[in-house]
Amino acid sequence: MSSLVQSVDWLAIAPPTIAAVVGLVVLVADLFVGETRKPLLGWVSVAGLAAATLMLLPLLDADRSTFCLVGDAGVCSYTADRFTLVIQFLVLGGALLAALLSVTALKDAAKRLPEGEYWFLFLSSAAGAALLPASRDLATLVVALEVASLPAFALVGLRQGDRKASEAALKFFLSSVTATAVSLMGISFVYAATGTLHLTLVAERIQNVDGQLDTLAQTGVVLTLIGFAFKTAAVPFHFWVPDTYVGAPLPIAAYLSVIGKAVGFSGLILVTVVALPSYADVWGPALAALAALTMTAGNAGALRQQATRAYSAVRLLAWSSVGQAGYLLVPIAAAAYSDDAERSIGSTLAYALMYGAVNLGAFAVAAVVGRAHRLNRVTDYRGLYASNPLAALLLGFFLLCLAGLPPGIIGLFAKVTVFSAAVDAGLGWLAVVMAVNVVIALVYYLQWTALLFRAPEGEPVKHRLPAPLTAAIALTGVLGVALSGAPQLVLRFTDTALF
Repeated sequence: MSSLVQSVDWLAIAPPTIAAVVGLVVLVADLFVGETRKPLLGWVSVAGLAAATLMLLPLLDADRSTFCLVGDAGVCSYTADRFTLVIQFLVLGGALLAALLSVTALKDAAKRLPEGEYWFLFLSSAAGAALLPASRDLATLVVALEVASLPAFALVGLRQGDRKASEAALKFFLSSVTATAVSLMGISFVYAATGTLHLTLVAERIQNVDGQLDTLAQTGVVLTLIGFAFKTAAVPFHFWVPDTYVGAPLPIAAYLSVIGKAVGFSGLILVTVVALPSYADVWGPALAALAALTMTAGNAGALRQQATRAYSAVRLLAWSSVGQAGYLLVPIAAAAYSDDAERSIGSTLAYALMYGAVNLGAFAVAAVVGRAHRLNRVTDYRGLYASNPLAALLLGFFLLCLAGLPPGIIGLFAKVTVFSAAVDAGLGWLAVVMAVNVVIALVYYLQWTALLFRAPEGEPVKHRLPAPLTAAIALTGVLGVALSGAPQLVLRFTDTALF
């Protein structure tokens, strides 16, 4: 009789575990640290996220799995393969940059944001987000998704006495809970039809479902996809994004724009490509249509933003992130039609890494400007070059990367990679829609970039750069410039056997 006791591969689970443990340490330490020393909690959190990110390095050599079925070591609940490591690098690296932004934001908030609770919720969400790409059964996937999402609701509405934040948190909460309910119903139907929750076993058994359960299985597939479409902010499930980004503290908006997307898209990839490849004829056309709708609505929404409207800079970045989500969906849809699904998914990962670096950089500069201009309008960026040349040059670079224009070579490279994935899969119409949307996006990205270098109205406002903000801007700037010089490094990092 085989033993039910398993040894745990602690090295494999180290990245999310470190984030979770540091979160608990910070929560307990908050009880004993005086008000004057509360900023130490932030630096402990930053150090914890840095340590969690560094723990990815020993995992690069080989695939590692743990929490496997007794008697079948090939079916596991946690797998640290190349796909997992790429997403965990994006999640933990992005969380580290958002944490650097948070250190300054908490200092400026004048105690309206409780530091102990903030860092506990932040690290808990990061731990859940890091766990999700390693999940290889539907139960772990849903638990990881909720561990990433539930603290994020609280973080959005954590600012005391702010009605806008409370409204944003409520809207985010209701939409996300609806998505979870729909996903759980879909997953329960899939489980009823297949008798298993492990992704690889679902992929095998769902092809040979009994005729009486065929409709149940199909309904489960559709409901599961709808649930994850909410999480990725795909149209028409995107309505919560602009108000949530505006109401949330700016570092949390940055966190949601990158880490929130990484969570949704990695879950979507695992459900479609790993668990449901035999239903590619269902999810392929659905995701292609969602990609076209999402990029078009996102870019149209960004184009309509009035530069003088309050919080228009954050709203523009929010709508831009919806448009970028459309581009991220293209290779996943292409995987349904392609003979090489792994290469298509590699295109999504490459685009996600580029988007994460430059979008966090744009939010970092927005945080700098927002310290002097509380309403953070696009017009507040006029003449930024006169008062802070480095911030202006980097924001211009980040916006050109998002637009896919030189010198933002990494943005152009990522868009060409996604475009070629659509063409190779025979989705010519989707490639055309994407090309049109890229041209539309050029308008608002270039308008904002041009504004940075125009003569300021009145005396230029000096923008102080605290050390944490400087570090975040410098890290994203160095990463963007380095990858623009050698964009093939991203594709080499992501274009490997993923599953």
